[in-house]
Amino acid sequence: MLRKALIVLLFSLLTACSGGGSELPDGPGLMQKSAEAMKAVKSASFSIATDGKPKVPVKKADGRLTAKGDADGTITIDVLGNLQEITFAVVGDTVHFKGPTGGFQKMTRKDLAQLYDPSLILDPAKGIAHLLSTATDPRVEAEESGAYRVAATFPGQVIGTLVPGLTQGVNGQVWVDKASSRLTKVKLPLPDGTVTVTFSDYDAAVTITPPAG
Repeated sequence: MLRKALIVLLFSLLTACSGGGSELPDGPGLMQKSAEAMKAVKSASFSIATDGKPKVPVKKADGRLTAKGDADGTITIDVLGNLQEITFAVVGDTVHFKGPTGGFQKMTRKDLAQLYDPSLILDPAKGIAHLLSTATDPRVEAEESGAYRVAATFPGQVIGTLVPGLTQGVNGQVWVDKASSRLTKVKLPLPDGTVTVTFSDYDAAVTITPPAG
């Protein structure tokens, strides 16, 4: 009888502990709150990584962004089956870029937009804030390391701004920081692989300047 009572007591304690956690927030409300938080971001660092062989031209990227549209970093692009790393700096309406060999060349921001313009990521009307506010059926799945993991469907015409080459909707996940409501990660399962985009160093002092050579 004593053993049975102890088992019942232990079960009751475990049940109480498991049910005592904080309640997860509403999905649509959290996404809208995060969208508003992202509109106020002044700068950020970003990283794009691929796992497997997803059919997207950008395979890897690392860079810094400012809210006014300047950006710099490196992008690894698949060009006819060959990976090429490009160093870039977007300053005003001018894009400075350099491949594996040779010096820097220039193009206009308008020309860059036809390929991939990372500076749009922080654009309130076209970037991350727009992606969050247009996501459908957002569901908060869990709390992980100080962030909420949210599953949602992202429209192709919007997600393509973040990951070029995507034209159809994607069922993916985002991680929203509990304290700031800012986005920390986006995970997009695609045919043949996965694309993961991470963000850090929000509102750090960033000055993007034209390259010296």
